[in-house]
Amino acid sequence: MIKDEEKPKIALADPSRSDGMQRYLASHAREIPPSGIRRFFDLVSASKDKDIITLGVGEPDFVTPWRVRDAAVYSLEKGKTQYSPNAGMLELREAIGQYLYNQFNLTYDPGKEMVVTVGGSEGIDLALRALIEPGDEILVPEPCYISYSPITSLSGGVAVGIETFAEDQFKLTPESLRAAITPKSKILVLCYPSNPTGAIMTYEEMLPIAKIVEEHDLIVISDEIYAELTFNGKHASFASLPGMKDRTILVSGFSKAFAMTGWRMGYACGHPDLISAMLKIHQYTIMCAPTMGQVAALEALTKGGLEEKDRMMESYNQRRRLVVQGFRDMGLECHEPQGAFYAFPSIRSTGLTSEQFAEKLLLEGKVAAVPGHVFGKGGEGFLRCCYATSVAQLTEALERIHLFLRSLE
Repeated sequence: MIKDEEKPKIALADPSRSDGMQRYLASHAREIPPSGIRRFFDLVSASKDKDIITLGVGEPDFVTPWRVRDAAVYSLEKGKTQYSPNAGMLELREAIGQYLYNQFNLTYDPGKEMVVTVGGSEGIDLALRALIEPGDEILVPEPCYISYSPITSLSGGVAVGIETFAEDQFKLTPESLRAAITPKSKILVLCYPSNPTGAIMTYEEMLPIAKIVEEHDLIVISDEIYAELTFNGKHASFASLPGMKDRTILVSGFSKAFAMTGWRMGYACGHPDLISAMLKIHQYTIMCAPTMGQVAALEALTKGGLEEKDRMMESYNQRRRLVVQGFRDMGLECHEPQGAFYAFPSIRSTGLTSEQFAEKLLLEGKVAAVPGHVFGKGGEGFLRCCYATSVAQLTEALERIHLFLRSLE
């Protein structure tokens, strides 16, 4: 028998070392920056001030319509708690296909060209992971939704920001797209209506973009989660442009227009080869979206659910006009957002950075909004304000912001 003192000693890692457990992390996970939005709202939580009005979280203030909630509860009572097919319930995919045809004149085969995802975010992740080879460049008009660049990095790609400007209403121009393209460019990510600017692009404005996409053999990931929130006109899907359907992965969902953020229900549509690859990743990582959420999404696409959606859209439009006019009346330049539920006023006239302005507004004005720089190129000097909250709250927030501005004079 070997005595204890004769046994070989095994050197164990010491978690108390100064680098802690960081040395075990993959470099792409260690180097990815934390969410700028989350960092800012940690300040909101830390303040513990119950009087703060929040215009920060991109989430409807409406509760999911009762008929949608009721359908999910009824399905649970019936014991419908099993896995669905990996691509999602066929009846839901069929309903999504009919909805896209009715609303945007798009035709997709529910059996081959569609996958139901855990929110639109998973759809974006699946698309990027299915397409990116190490070193591929992904073109992203900015300011934009904060997740595109980190997901690209995690997939081994390189995100290339293309700055857009208020004087162009934050639209992607053909000239700026051409200037950003290199031999490594593979994917163009579009998000119109835009988070955070509320910008849209019309069918006519996207035509020259489509021409460049074809010339340079690009694939487009079109994030259309705010499609229904298009004011003063009808949303034009990039996939509806001539020759673009097969080049486009359309990503959308139920979170914003149907007030279903917590349900995490999204979908992606595209060429069968692209969707098949995304579905394989989905099978191994998620398996399927929650069954009860799919039942709720199916109910949202019924006549009653669509009527509820339209009622919410009317309310957002009213709030949009209130907020934009409010900022202009207090002397802040604010382009008119034509979609989504965000205003993006310029605070450059104050001489403060967007982060300085947002922190002082939080601490002194008791209004929380997101500093524009966290959304990438062109965001510095702006503030993202979500107007998906009550008119009473918005009115009070505007009054507080006006008083705060006067205190800076």
